[in-house]
Amino acid sequence: MTRRPHGAHRPDAYAESKAPLPAPELTEAECRRCGTYIAGLDGRYACGVCGWVNDHSEGHRRLPRADEDPDLPRKGRRRPKQLPGPPAEARTLLGPGL
Repeated sequence: MTRRPHGAHRPDAYAESKAPLPAPELTEAECRRCGTYIAGLDGRYACGVCGWVNDHSEGHRRLPRADEDPDLPRKGRRRPKQLPGPPAEARTLLGPGL
C-alpha cells in the first residue's frame, strides 16, 4: 500500500479531545469509475460493483484513533478459545498424524 501525500491528514492537525466523536454521517455519491450510485460514511466510499475506493483523506471528518474506539478491549488481547480435539478413540483410528 502506498501513502498519498495529497490531502492526507497530519496526526498533529487535531487537538487532543476527550469528547466522544459524533456518529458518522451517511453520504451518497456516484462511483467515479462506473457511475453506480453508492453510499458511504462521512464521504468515504467503496463501490461494490467495480471495486473503486476513494482515499481515506477525502472524508469529511478525521478518522477516530484507536484509543477513541468504544469497542476497544481495555485489557490485553485474549486468545480465542480452542475447540476440543477429537475423542481418544477417533485418534487411534485415524493414526499417529493427528
